[in-house]
Amino acid sequence: MKLELIIIISYLLGSIPFGFLLTRIFLKKDIREIGSGNIGATNALRTGSKSIGYATLILDIVKAVIPVIFVKVYFIEYLYIASLSVFLGHVFPVWLKFKGGKGVATYVGILCCIDIYLGVAFGVVWFTTFLIFKYSSLSSLIGSLSIPIINFFILKSDVIFFFIIMFVLIFYTHRENIKRLLNRNESKTKIY
Repeated sequence: MKLELIIIISYLLGSIPFGFLLTRIFLKKDIREIGSGNIGATNALRTGSKSIGYATLILDIVKAVIPVIFVKVYFIEYLYIASLSVFLGHVFPVWLKFKGGKGVATYVGILCCIDIYLGVAFGVVWFTTFLIFKYSSLSSLIGSLSIPIINFFILKSDVIFFFIIMFVLIFYTHRENIKRLLNRNESKTKIY
């Protein structure tokens, strides 16, 4: 029963759609009808409210940190299943007919809890890629691809399968972005 509770609670916390809630409450808009229609932080920035975008980013990170830290402290043997459950909650929230965000901010929260160096590494790769190309989607893809590589070759960890699964899931959530990147019609992102 303990494992089932961890999965359910992690999923439910991950499924809180902060981008949807914040735009609905403060802007009286449905974020799913703006920009890409995604409920995540990048699309929240497209609402025209940077504060909504950054609040979405922070809250999407925090909703991962809370359950993953708790599980890391009290039930470390379930760390990766809790992390995956939080991520899946964000990407497939029951409240929005399983159509959620792309999971990048939530993944950052997960990474920071598992190993702060992985969270920092993701941030460095993301920002470096973004400064060069100005595409949030490309930065997210390269950042998530870098994590299993960094984890295996630099941190010398044998826990690589989880990070490969996470990259595959992020690749999946970005499939439309990948098509637009290949067709050279992906929108550049302004984060400031």
